[in-house]
Amino acid sequence: MGVSVAPFGGLCLIVRKRTYAAVAVAGSLLSVVPYAVTGMPGPGLAAAAVGMLFLCAWDMVMARVSGWMLSIVWEVDAARGVQARLAVAEERLRFSRDMHDILGRNLAVIALKSELAVQLSRRATDAAAEQMAEVQRIAQESQRELREVVRGYREADLHTELVGARGVLTAAGIECRIDDAAAVELPVAVQSALAWVVREATTNVLRHADARRCAVRLRQTDGWAVLMVENNGVRADGAASGKGSGSGLAGLRERLTELGGTLAYAYGAQSTFRVTARVPFAGPAGAEGGPPPVSPAGAALPGDGETFPPPLPSPAAAAESGRGRGDRRCGAGPATEGTGA
Repeated sequence: MGVSVAPFGGLCLIVRKRTYAAVAVAGSLLSVVPYAVTGMPGPGLAAAAVGMLFLCAWDMVMARVSGWMLSIVWEVDAARGVQARLAVAEERLRFSRDMHDILGRNLAVIALKSELAVQLSRRATDAAAEQMAEVQRIAQESQRELREVVRGYREADLHTELVGARGVLTAAGIECRIDDAAAVELPVAVQSALAWVVREATTNVLRHADARRCAVRLRQTDGWAVLMVENNGVRADGAASGKGSGSGLAGLRERLTELGGTLAYAYGAQSTFRVTARVPFAGPAGAEGGPPPVSPAGAALPGDGETFPPPLPSPAAAAESGRGRGDRRCGAGPATEGTGA
């Protein structure tokens, strides 16, 4: 009896349920005809017919389950392929983002110091050799950082980036004020994300601004780490406040979004430009309840409305001192404030 039912199992996968049911009933009735011919009594024939119908139903269920399991296997295999492609795309994005963040600042510094070395060499001063030695050091550091990016172990250090920002800005003749006393209490992941913000903001000051002063302030408020970088070098063609579309800002937003943070920038009074990064963390203010929730869109966030006292003077006011951008000093700059992390 089971042998006669077996061929009907696979049929349920290619026909409709009603068609299969009709075929199963017809097959069950036909299968009991030989028993009726041999003179089997009525109760026996009924039991045989019911048994055949049960076997057909059982065979249909097992075939359906087997087909469902086979489709699940196919879907899992397809999902693994999609996951592999997404992993490759994510790695490419990480690599391109790190390449931009590393080479952008370092190449800007190399270009600046090379220009200074050319000017100093024309004056036949020993400082030109010092600048070229610094260029060599930065190039070697770039090679090391690129190797770390390739290996996937690249993590920015906030203290190192702040020290580097102070050094390159001072070398460019930009007075740099840093207040980072709150950095020592921040988690490593938060410090790394903010370090990338410092690097990108410093690069933008060197490449796109005409600043005389730059202020960096890091503080903690209500479980948020707030980093503000402000300079007074907005050029005459500076655009209105907006979200920005550069690849550097996009990469920073990705880094901060992974930690639940935000990135914003705005043009202010006296030709100032400010970049503000906010990252939640499980600090003293949020030790019991964990990291604070991200504020909804449009809500006031920590750091909104703050200014750097005293306000940074505009480039026009700084120009009254008689210094031109081409006369920037390449050695130690003006005295700076603040401490390192």
